[in-house]
Amino acid sequence: MVHPHEVQCRPDLTFEFELLRDDCVRIAGLDEAGRGAWAGPVIAAAVILPLERFNLVWSLEGVRDSKQMTPIQRETWASRIHQVALTVGLGVASADEVDRLGLIPATREAMKRALADLCEPPEHLLIDHLRLPEVALPQTALTRGDSRVLSISAASVIAKVTRDQAMVTLDASFPGYGFARHKGYGTAEHRAALKRLGPCPFHRFTYAPIAAYGSAA
Repeated sequence: MVHPHEVQCRPDLTFEFELLRDDCVRIAGLDEAGRGAWAGPVIAAAVILPLERFNLVWSLEGVRDSKQMTPIQRETWASRIHQVALTVGLGVASADEVDRLGLIPATREAMKRALADLCEPPEHLLIDHLRLPEVALPQTALTRGDSRVLSISAASVIAKVTRDQAMVTLDASFPGYGFARHKGYGTAEHRAALKRLGPCPFHRFTYAPIAAYGSAA
């Protein structure tokens, strides 16, 4: 049985179809993962869905805002998104760029890189929260877009799965911090590891919990 809350939070193609009526076909949804983490990159994804596909919503029926999904659900549906999408682009902003540029500018850089990674150029952007003023494309910033708009939800899943995989890889290079488990976020385990080991080069040193420790170990 589907819980009523799940139905309410299910994203759809309302915004995409409104643009489609204006002859806008290639619509990219954009979202990011990792903005709130203490360590690791911000990773953005851009997804263009085949809006002419008659069963598109059914094909991606399990896609939600990535925060509403379990890790197994995210991985399963990320694979499905790659199969269904016209094109998927990824962009990365490093922890160092977050420190040098600031969080929001670094996030915008990651999104611009995700757009550049697409195999087909978009005609309109649907973005969760942010606008990209340096991108000369029509765009719509939507509050809670990741839970309302299927293209953005798909991007949120791809970004989250990709970043989680990156943090598992980082854990192998810097064992002891627990990156594979907490993915760089500010958990009690992460805080205890910082007290024990100090920060590593992939921490964000402008973030207050990290700045207190000074330079990398």
